[in-house]
Amino acid sequence: MKKLFSYGTLQLENVQRDTFGRVLTGNKDRLDKYVISKIKITDPKVIESSGTDMHPILEYTGNETDFVEGTLFEVTDEELISADEYEVDDYKRAEVAFKSGKTGFVYLKNE
Repeated sequence: MKKLFSYGTLQLENVQRDTFGRVLTGNKDRLDKYVISKIKITDPKVIESSGTDMHPILEYTGNETDFVEGTLFEVTDEELISADEYEVDDYKRAEVAFKSGKTGFVYLKNE
């Protein structure tokens, strides 16, 4: 199993069911030196699933006092591909280390 950190719409059960066909299990965790900003989504399928066109997106600050809380979910390789398909081009997937010491994937601002 892989680890996937969600700080936004992938934490919603309806989005998980639409994207993965199940509700994910995971634990709370934290990503340091990042903040959340918002982007406008235009993909109709993503908007329908999440219920909004404004989605959170992570931005690296490097500031020791900045952090983002979320959930570190366990997903299969296939589910990770499904998550890639759900996330629009404004996001890129990266592997990072979390406050817990675990490593996993997260979607960051694609610059």
